[in-house]
Amino acid sequence: MSATTELESVRSRFPIFRNKIYLNSCSQGALSDAVEASLHQHIRTWHEEGSPWDKWMDHYEAARAAFARFINAKPEEVAILSCASAGISAIASALDFNGPRRKVVMGEFEFPTMGQIWLAQQSRSAEIRFIRAQDGRIPASSYANEIDEQTLIVPVTGVCFMNGARSEVPAVAKLARERGALVMLDDYQDCGTRPVDVRALDLDFYVSGALKYLLGPSGIAFMYVRPELIQKLTPTITGWFGQQNPFAFDVKHFDPACSARRFESGSPPLPHVFAVPAALELLGSIGFDRIASHVAGLAQMLLAGARDLGIKTKTPADSRGPLVVLQMKDSDAAVRKLASHNIVGSNRMDGLRISFHLYNTADDVRSVLGVLRDNLDVAVRQ
Repeated sequence: MSATTELESVRSRFPIFRNKIYLNSCSQGALSDAVEASLHQHIRTWHEEGSPWDKWMDHYEAARAAFARFINAKPEEVAILSCASAGISAIASALDFNGPRRKVVMGEFEFPTMGQIWLAQQSRSAEIRFIRAQDGRIPASSYANEIDEQTLIVPVTGVCFMNGARSEVPAVAKLARERGALVMLDDYQDCGTRPVDVRALDLDFYVSGALKYLLGPSGIAFMYVRPELIQKLTPTITGWFGQQNPFAFDVKHFDPACSARRFESGSPPLPHVFAVPAALELLGSIGFDRIASHVAGLAQMLLAGARDLGIKTKTPADSRGPLVVLQMKDSDAAVRKLASHNIVGSNRMDGLRISFHLYNTADDVRSVLGVLRDNLDVAVRQ
């Protein structure tokens, strides 16, 4: 089977494409038949057995193991969360801002959650520094000017949700390591479109959720913690599933798990633990290198087409995807124009967001460009 035929076959497993062109994976991944079947599997066990928590815990651990394999980690280094915010908050609660290191250095490209969680630590003596963007990018050299011996942690987004710019993560991580600071990668806007290796990136923390490019439901996320740090950090945002033995039901003792599970809190996000292995198996059947190459080609095709139409892009011209953002005079109107042609996109501020995944095609790009060609009045021109 050729690569094109195989991708077309995969597209058929996402029912939304029967009626629409779906280009909004940056907000929510499309639902596949595999993930839908996994959710029905949970419902079926619920119907048939009522409360088979022993079986559900097997699926809970299977989801952890599947995600760990995907990012080249061990299961005991991965926490299962209800959302990325829960993991980031657990780490923030475990850090001490009263010592010589109290600075948090991050770019202004972070998703609001990241800024808000760390800004909330100011009452605990944290000092927050934001790095300004330069021509739509935040180069590693800008981090070099801010990371110093007073820096405790450097959160960095993999891809900016506002303009699709990709951060220089390896260079930023190297700077943080050289200067004794921790580094956290928020990979929510990219995770699922390319291979991930947390060891090669030399990260302390890696966080992502399932609902975007991992093609899963909302309500489940994952966080990797460098093994040397796990037992050194004790979160004060916690719960019964963060304990060494959740089923001890001992209200009078606080006994955090020895694994990354100590950064979890309440009951696990069922039925979503059924969905993650199904989604990762589907993505892995194509191969993450192939997905990355496919996505890069579509992103470059859209950027080139926008330039030909004279539309100003917010995304850097050399972007490899998955998110391309075009500047609009009226981004709400642009989304509506696409919707009138059964094309699903999204917008943030003055940006029309078009995002690509394994199920998108060159015809999808041509369809978007055709709508924009007929509605250039809503776009900002070069």
